[in-house]
Amino acid sequence: MNKPRQPEMKRFFIYILFLLVASAIGAQDIHYSQFYNSPLNINPAKTGIFNGDKRLNLSYRNQWASVVPWTTFSGSYDLKFYPKKDVNHFFSGGILFNYDDQSEIANLSLFNLNLTGSYTKILNENNLITGGLLIGYASRALDLNSLTWDSQWNGRTFDLSLDPGENLNAESANFLETGIGLNYRWQKSKRTKLDIGAGLYHIFKPNVAFRDDLDPIALPRRFALTGIGTFRLAQKFDLQLNALGQWQGDYKEFQIGGLGIIHVNQDRGKEFELHLGLGYRNTGSFWPTIAFKYKEKYYLSANYDIDVSGFRDLNGGLPVDRRHSPRTFELHFTYIITNVKPFKKVKVCPIF
Repeated sequence: MNKPRQPEMKRFFIYILFLLVASAIGAQDIHYSQFYNSPLNINPAKTGIFNGDKRLNLSYRNQWASVVPWTTFSGSYDLKFYPKKDVNHFFSGGILFNYDDQSEIANLSLFNLNLTGSYTKILNENNLITGGLLIGYASRALDLNSLTWDSQWNGRTFDLSLDPGENLNAESANFLETGIGLNYRWQKSKRTKLDIGAGLYHIFKPNVAFRDDLDPIALPRRFALTGIGTFRLAQKFDLQLNALGQWQGDYKEFQIGGLGIIHVNQDRGKEFELHLGLGYRNTGSFWPTIAFKYKEKYYLSANYDIDVSGFRDLNGGLPVDRRHSPRTFELHFTYIITNVKPFKKVKVCPIF
């Protein structure tokens, strides 16, 4: 058999690379172990569902740092709009930003900017139901110029100043992002409440193929089901339980977790809480979590994922050295603003 010519081999390699990357990006969206601290990424109906009037969320995740590092950053801002005459419902709006980057191979990245909106019906003093929508713009990029080629090998190392012999530019796939969701909240008090929600993303299964000469690649819909409950057990102690189920194509994820909430200081204007917890994912990892909440509006949390799946390398399935096992770290920050509400009834006092 004749040996394939070099240009043909290069084109074959590029084609395979595109297929592998397309398969990877179509398998699973970005996700957080502390999913409840990035609520708009899990359900657009979570827009406006918090105790307060305005909310800022920032999330950071660094995963698989010692294998193939991925960095994810998310930011969201949402607020409520109250009707002047009707107190039985309200509207909420928000903006959600995501950036996901894998810089080791071809600079694979995701940029995502979305608008969210929701409508909440107050059924009675303790029950609310919310419907939400999401629409936005997303772009996945792949930079083939960051790769090295055989023509750049000078005999000792790869010299990036040499002509790679290929006319390659950064490739991208741009598409419309959509989502819909429903959330039910039961709230007995500020410290005892339960949320059950469902969200659906990529409703129209957009095409995420990088090149027109490749067959269309549909991004699978992602369905998420969540349950988050906080219960007051004692004067200075609450328990939060959370669960998540996600389905996207062949990928399935289930995780459960809990946090013990210790009210260290309950003085008005000096409230301070310490949160300690643990979570587990069915793919074989668990994560201890620590969080702090101050004055009912500042919240900072962190967790470290520990892999217990028996992660193996690609050389005979041998155990990977712990120094090179997958490592994941998350950091979340929330800031909530509560406006001072005017009195509904005002009595003018006489001046003497």
